[in-house]
Amino acid sequence: MGFEAPRRLVTALHERYGDTAAAEWLGRLPGLAERVPEQAGLTVERVVAPGGRGSLVLLVRDADGAPAALKIAPPFTRPALERDALAHWNGWGAVQLRAEAPEGALVLERLHPEVSLRSLPEAKALLEAAGTVRRLWVEPPAGHGFESLTERTDRQAEAMRAHASDAVAGMLVTTALAAREELLAGSAERVLLHGDFRQGKVLGGDRSPWLAVGPDPLVGERAYDLARLVRDRVEDLVAASAGAPAARRRVNKLADSLDVDRERLRGWTLFRAVESGTRALAAGRRQEAEWLLEFASWL
Repeated sequence: MGFEAPRRLVTALHERYGDTAAAEWLGRLPGLAERVPEQAGLTVERVVAPGGRGSLVLLVRDADGAPAALKIAPPFTRPALERDALAHWNGWGAVQLRAEAPEGALVLERLHPEVSLRSLPEAKALLEAAGTVRRLWVEPPAGHGFESLTERTDRQAEAMRAHASDAVAGMLVTTALAAREELLAGSAERVLLHGDFRQGKVLGGDRSPWLAVGPDPLVGERAYDLARLVRDRVEDLVAASAGAPAARRRVNKLADSLDVDRERLRGWTLFRAVESGTRALAAGRRQEAEWLLEFASWL
């Protein structure tokens, strides 16, 4: 099979995990893309492109000719946690885990990778997203290995502090870090979260119209999981003449539709937007950083 890693995957791995780790795994990827399907008894149809930012996804068929998807991810992205979350959901609101494959790869139900909620008008997309994410918020399994909301945001906050004196982001960083401390002090909810839920992570399916994919699971409160969804299509919000009030209405609408406290959702939306904005600054993605930080300033 002729193979070239999707550009989005290459860029994202280098940005998030560093050049050394990314280059080592990407160097192994052509061999993995050939060897893993063969060992799992799968026939490759094609690579999904542009694909995801943390894994390679291949459309495959099993020995009986049934369609499936094979997800190959580097070990430093913790694919075992995705496996555990998908197994616990067992197809309820999320893609079905069919089997494990060599090298920690996952054999998944075949969805329609070209059809996500981003293909819908905004109001309809948000309605369908809310209905999907609601099903994922369940009690975590006993003895789980998922990190807590505190643990994840500790790491994120540490990286954000490097931008505390930045002329562009400094004041927002200070505000976001203070909001996080207040939110953690008042949080008692502990449900299984998707961790990276947004419109692009919900794909069309046959078993169900819409199913979530690509979780980065953790345990914590629902408002954190909704916060990334609030800023979907941020470039459109920033370009709109009434972007700020539209963003605040979106917070209120999503909070009310899912019985989440408005102020807690606003606080986590602020934190997650600033965290993403500072990562974009560090990676040299200036335009994206400006959109995210302007959005955060409205909250």
